Amino acid sequence: MATKIGTLEFKDSGAILKQPTMLLPILGIIAILIGLLVAVVATRPATFRIERSLQMTAAPAAVFNQVNDFHNWDDWSPWAKIDPSMAQTYEGESSGKGAIYTWNSKNPKAGEGRMEILESTPTQSIVIKLQFIKPFAATNSSEFFFTPSNGGTQVLWALSGARDFKGKAFGMLMDMDKLIGADFEKGLAAMSAAAEADAKVD
Repeated sequence: MATKIGTLEFKDSGAILKQPTMLLPILGIIAILIGLLVAVVATRPATFRIERSLQMTAAPAAVFNQVNDFHNWDDWSPWAKIDPSMAQTYEGESSGKGAIYTWNSKNPKAGEGRMEILESTPTQSIVIKLQFIKPFAATNSSEFFFTPSNGGTQVLWALSGARDFKGKAFGMLMDMDKLIGADFEKGLAAMSAAAEADAKVD
């Protein structure tokens, strides 16, 4: 039933009551799209590994020392320059297996975390347990391999770990290999320069 007032016409509430039912198909489509998105994210790999390598002119022992002693990381770590005033502590062994380094920064790009050297094979390899506390919590493995090559050292730096649902979703939005890989490349170049400088001093 409709009521006319002048040139205006007002329909009764019966037509209005039909509007909620029109929303049901739309809500159904949205639910299906969300379900598909969740399914796609769930199929992403549960683990990740990012690695970069660089040929350095310094000998394996000189390069190895840059990583094996956390006190040297400020000279080449791509993240050390983000916040020069961040709090840093060195615990456990002075270097090698058992050495622990923690950092805490108000800058979210640096955040808060902890590293501990779990394995250290002189001039060959180092395995580090890397724990992020802020801005997000995660535990990964960082590995370094030093191989004599062409009178110098071939250094491989790798980061690996597990990815939860949020990590998988983030990985779909950001190219983590490209993002972190770029930092690794900067770090390796700086490490090479630091190792060469130390070798000249020695």
